[in-house]
Amino acid sequence: MTDLAENLARLRKANDLSQEALAERAGVGIDTVARIERGTRTTCRPATLHRLATALAVPVQTLLAGDSREPPALATRGQMVWLRQAVTSGGPVPGLSDFAENAETVSLIEAERQTTAVWRLYVGGRHTELLTLLPAVLADARRLVETSNDDDAAAGRRLLATTYRIAAGIAGRLGQDDLAWTAAERALEVARGSDDPELQQAVALRYLAWTLVRQGREIEAERVATTAAESIQPTMLDADPVRIAVFGNLLFNAATAAVKIGAVQRAADLLAEARSAAARTLTSVVTEAAIFSPRAVAFQEVENLSRSDDPETALHRAATLPALPGQLPAFWEAGHALHIASVSIKTRRYDEALHHLDQAYRLAPDWATSQPLGAATMRALLDRATRRRGPHFAALANAYCAP
Repeated sequence: MTDLAENLARLRKANDLSQEALAERAGVGIDTVARIERGTRTTCRPATLHRLATALAVPVQTLLAGDSREPPALATRGQMVWLRQAVTSGGPVPGLSDFAENAETVSLIEAERQTTAVWRLYVGGRHTELLTLLPAVLADARRLVETSNDDDAAAGRRLLATTYRIAAGIAGRLGQDDLAWTAAERALEVARGSDDPELQQAVALRYLAWTLVRQGREIEAERVATTAAESIQPTMLDADPVRIAVFGNLLFNAATAAVKIGAVQRAADLLAEARSAAARTLTSVVTEAAIFSPRAVAFQEVENLSRSDDPETALHRAATLPALPGQLPAFWEAGHALHIASVSIKTRRYDEALHHLDQAYRLAPDWATSQPLGAATMRALLDRATRRRGPHFAALANAYCAP
């Protein structure tokens, strides 16, 4: 089947239109629409393509471009420029001034409040608000470090490292992997002079390992994550929940890298160690430094099973997921829903896949609709839909696959 055939059928169903309704709206014959979708008509007059595209409210190129369309953009060009400027400013490059005016310096307490606020936006999937506020918060934290002495400067570096890591996280989620690396590397550099250098460096290395996975450098990612985990590995008497959580998250990174290169058993072993660590603390940790609990480990196990092409086991593990205490952030819950939707497609559970796509969208709409996994899963449902599925299906299709 041609790209035109697939795209026309997909976009028609995403708009909840029958072939007859599309033909009427476009002012073309029903036979024209049917033959294009069957693939028996592979050429069209420009006027026909233009009419069909107009009826579907998309550019003509979208009808011809196959599956090369990008997910809907979460950031404007201006927002990305501000974020890049905020991350890369403040260095030794002559002529590269800081991001903001230096006339005003916030207090340590205010910087702590601002850092907490942007982290909550990040884990809540509220990326539009985050991109508006984060550059100024990053500039304020950097200025605080430059104007403080001794203990306040060390505490300020901890906040600055945290803010750089949030910038790394959002840059990575927007597909800006090189910017994510730069932000995480700066977080590591700043962390060395913070008031908790060992732990803060380990957290920065977690973000760096995550960025390496995104760059396709899985072997290096696993090595960085396991080395950092060994450096802060809790002892049997260590009851610090945050330290245990950072250790566990580093094992998550290592396991993800391992499963991506086909080392499924090694990934399972790493997650078994993480599960053991989670069982040692009764506290669910949800901080910028780490997000860790038995439920988080279970999510990671389901994700790795889905990546290792074992959808039945992944669904079984998800179905037996205990209702454990500790509220995970919205994008973690949404990410889990997207993975279940994806493996549901592989096992031909199409209604379940749609349910989980809906769940992910309700939990974190900005984040879920920016994920390639969500768009790919929705496209698979559209391709398999043999009839109109109603306005709710169409609304989800447009949210995940908007041209």
